[in-house]
Amino acid sequence: MSIELGARLALAARNVSRHRSRTAATVAAISLGVATLILAGGFVQDAFVQVGEATIHSQTGHLQLTREGFRASRTRDPASLLIAEPDRIKRELAAEPGVEQVVARINFSGMLSNGKRDLGIVGDGIEPDAEARIGTFMRYIEGAPLTDADVDGMVVGEGVARTLDLRVGDTLTLIISISQGAVNTQEFRLVGVFQTFSKEFDARALRIPLAATRQLLDTQAAHVMVVMLRQTEDTERAAAALKSRFAEQGIEVTTWQELADFYEKTVELYTTQFGVLRLIILVMVLLSVANSINMSLYERTREFGTLRALGDRSQRIFRLIVTESLLLGVLGAVLGVTLGCFAAWIISAVGIPMPPPPNSNLGYMAVIRLLPLDVLTAGCIGLVATCLASLIPARRASVGSISDALRHGG
Repeated sequence: MSIELGARLALAARNVSRHRSRTAATVAAISLGVATLILAGGFVQDAFVQVGEATIHSQTGHLQLTREGFRASRTRDPASLLIAEPDRIKRELAAEPGVEQVVARINFSGMLSNGKRDLGIVGDGIEPDAEARIGTFMRYIEGAPLTDADVDGMVVGEGVARTLDLRVGDTLTLIISISQGAVNTQEFRLVGVFQTFSKEFDARALRIPLAATRQLLDTQAAHVMVVMLRQTEDTERAAAALKSRFAEQGIEVTTWQELADFYEKTVELYTTQFGVLRLIILVMVLLSVANSINMSLYERTREFGTLRALGDRSQRIFRLIVTESLLLGVLGAVLGVTLGCFAAWIISAVGIPMPPPPNSNLGYMAVIRLLPLDVLTAGCIGLVATCLASLIPARRASVGSISDALRHGG
């Protein structure tokens, strides 16, 4: 069996090298399809990473810890759902493997007034200097981020600033209802206007120092503990470990994917689009290779008739043609992977300026992010498409009339 296979491979390789123009056309079609799949897949993977990192480093962090029921609550500041000992929780979290930073936040809702107009807002009381190290994807279009020295400072999203016609240095009044039913107010000075990846978030968001928030709400607790990890890939592992550790304390652990509805929709959209693109490229490779193989086999009709007249069985000829296609597929896949990876390296070195995605304020510089599994899948698609494209032509060439084949071209 091995001798027969070796002989068939040798004969197939000789036939492939003998018909150079057809071989070149077929290999070119396969390699271009494979390279296109690699580039498209790498572009989509980069979009996932860019949107995910922007979400993590501007809003959610990698993980958030809250009291059970906080996410299901319809209010932003229920006193019964506060984490009573945030400093203790922070120390415990900081000791966990892979945790880089932990910050506390207090969520609230209220009204923001510039003396002429009021706007309903959702806000966060934050630890300014610590949050500055987290919010690397938060861009300030006016002013500067909050610092620990800005005891009465405030930063707002671009949409809030546009709605209220705000400028850096303006004095604003924040009105918040506290749990006892009273209303607290405090004046703040606008120190910055930010943009994040979410236009919806920027339309209602503001941030003030955590100390000022605690004074307004008359509490030393926190609603949310935001955890930053050293690597985003560790999110699921860290979430499982923290859920096991804090479950008995009535604390929920939520990952950034669960918090970022926009990210999940983006992934679903791009995955569907890339699936359709893969199917289109597969069909194009099938048709192109099938046409090339058909033309090659048509030109070799008398050759196959002669082989059968000399006693070769139809099955052997069928296997020979499929083996030739397999070799073409391997050549095309290898060349396509090489071409795709080289093109990805060149494109990534230059970068692709991208406009803001839907419902986003920020564009980004895209690259082609290669994953070994995606590269291997693209090569396999080219190889499989080539083999499938050869089956019908190979069957037709191996079962036709011998006399008609010998008269072909005569």
